[in-house]
Amino acid sequence: MALRVCGRFFRDSAVLSRRLAVSARQESASWFLTAGNAACSRGGGNGFIFTPACFITSEAFLSRLMKGKAAEADGNIYRLPASVPPDSGEQLSLLMKHPDQPENSKVLKVAIIGAPNAGKSTLSNQLLGRKVFAVSKKVHTTRSRALGVLTEEDTQIILLDTPGLTTPSKVKRHQLEKSLLVDPWNTVKEADLMVVMVDVADKWMCSRLDFEVLKCLAQHPDIPAVLVLNKVDLMKAKDRLLDITAQLTCGVVNGRKMRIRPVIKPPWAEKRSERASEGEENAEPEDGSEPTSALSKEQLKTLRNQQGWPHFKDVFMLSSVDREDVDTLKSYFMVAAKPGSWQYHSEVLTDQSPEEVCTNIIREKLLEYLPQEVPYSMTQSVELWQDGEDGVLDISVKLYTKKETHMRMVIGTAGQMVARIAQEASEDLSRVYLREVRLKLSVKLKK
Repeated sequence: MALRVCGRFFRDSAVLSRRLAVSARQESASWFLTAGNAACSRGGGNGFIFTPACFITSEAFLSRLMKGKAAEADGNIYRLPASVPPDSGEQLSLLMKHPDQPENSKVLKVAIIGAPNAGKSTLSNQLLGRKVFAVSKKVHTTRSRALGVLTEEDTQIILLDTPGLTTPSKVKRHQLEKSLLVDPWNTVKEADLMVVMVDVADKWMCSRLDFEVLKCLAQHPDIPAVLVLNKVDLMKAKDRLLDITAQLTCGVVNGRKMRIRPVIKPPWAEKRSERASEGEENAEPEDGSEPTSALSKEQLKTLRNQQGWPHFKDVFMLSSVDREDVDTLKSYFMVAAKPGSWQYHSEVLTDQSPEEVCTNIIREKLLEYLPQEVPYSMTQSVELWQDGEDGVLDISVKLYTKKETHMRMVIGTAGQMVARIAQEASEDLSRVYLREVRLKLSVKLKK
C-alpha cells in the first residue's frame, strides 16, 4: 500500500523517507495523505513532500473529491453565508419554513466531538462562514449543544457543535451545567458522521484520545468517524504529526495498517510515557462517570488501556483558523453527503435564537478578559431588544455576579473593561445579524 504525503510542512523529503514505512494486507490498495488543491508529488525512491490541510484517505474517495472540486470550479456562483435574523419571531418562522431543496438533494449530519478546548466551535464557525458559536481559550466555552446549517448548491451539511466531553465529578467541582454531560452523548446518536478533534499543540493531550471520547466512539461503532488533528500551525516539530497519527489511530486507518518507524526517544520520555500509562490503568472510575455508558466493565477496562481508535475512516491535519484548510474538510463533507431531504430552509444558519447568539458572544468576551473563576459564575438577563429610530438594533443586557470583587473586575477601572466587552461583542453581533448593533452592558451583584 502506498501512502502519499503532500504539503509544505516538510521541506526535506529525506526526513520523511527515513521515518515512514507503510504496509498493507492488499497490495492493490492505494492510500493518500493529500491536500485540497495542492499538487501531490512523489520523488524518486521514498521522498515525500507535505503541505497542509492534508488528510489520509483512499484513492477512490480522493477521485470523487477531485471530481467534486472540478464541478465546483465550473462556474458556480458563490453564495454568501446565511445570517441570523435579529428578530426572534422571524428566526422561528425561518426555522419552521419548508426546506427549498432541489430535486436531487443531499444531506449530512456531522457531530463534532472532542475534549474541551480542542477547537470544535472555531471549526464550526469557519465552516459556516459566520461566527455563531462562542470561542475562547478557556475550557467549556460551549455550554450546550448548538446546531449550524451549511447549504451549498444541492447539499446541506448540519453541524452539531457539542460541549467538550467531560465527567460528572468535573461538572460538580466547577459548578457547570448538566447539559455539558448529556448534550454530547445525545447529539452523537443523530449523526451520520463523527468528527473527533484533537489539539495537537497540547503535548500532554495529543498522545492519546480522551477517555470520554473513546467511550463515545465505542458506544457508536456503526457511525463513521474521522480524526481531525487541529492547531497544526502551532506545532514546531511538524514531523511528529505522523507519530501522533499512528498513536491516535492505533496504526490503522479505514481498515488498512500504516506502520511508522519510531524515533529513538531519550530515557526520560520513555519513563514519562510509562507513568502516564500506569496512571490510566490504575485510575478508579469516578462516581457516575458512565451515566450513559452501555459498555461492560471489561470493555471500559480495555478502553482505559487504549491510546487511540483503530476504526477512523480518514485523518485530517489542519488549522481550524485557516480558511483553505477548512475548505478541504468542507469539500470532504460535501462528497460524503448522501441523497436525502433537507431539514432546513437554505437561509437558516443556526437553530439558536438571536438572544442566545447574543448571550453566547457576550460570555465569550467575559471568558476572554476575566480571570478563570469569574465568568463561570456569572449569569445574564436580556433587558432590552428593540429597533432604534436610526435603524440600529439596541440591546441591553444585565450581567449578574456572585461577589462584589467580581463585579469590580467586570466593570474595570473607570468602566473600561465592561465598555471593551460591549464594544467587541457589538462588532461580532453586527456581522451575525448584518446590521449595526448598539449593545449596553450593566453589572449587578446577585443577592
